[in-house]
Amino acid sequence: MKHFILILLLFSVYTFGQLQINKQDPKIVYTEKAKFPGGDEAFRAEFHKMVNGYIDLRQYAVNGIFYFVFNIDVNGKIKNLNITPKVKDSEMFIDDMMFAMRKIKTKWKPALQNDKPVESQYVLSVNFTSDHFDHGD
Repeated sequence: MKHFILILLLFSVYTFGQLQINKQDPKIVYTEKAKFPGGDEAFRAEFHKMVNGYIDLRQYAVNGIFYFVFNIDVNGKIKNLNITPKVKDSEMFIDDMMFAMRKIKTKWKPALQNDKPVESQYVLSVNFTSDHFDHGD
């Protein structure tokens, strides 16, 4: 009887797990992902240059890895920036980082879906330290 209950329990866990997987929304499949001319490292270098040139990071308590999540629209422009984790004066920090991103004049090549430009999301990790920041992971 114990073996039967154990088998029934294992079967129900497996079945429930399958049901959960099947309920997930399908992911958007891009024909081509959004690209910055010169690649990710070129974007990181340009972003680093703009932050150092225009933003006084001493105003913020930023140490550690931060994730910059933004959209790249069909015209290759950055919009809807969100940064985690939140810091003191997050709104001002986000505004300043968005200002630095707007200073980057090079446009992205937008993502393509069925050979048509579509809006997509990009995640940039940045490792800030007390006096500067590194490229992240």
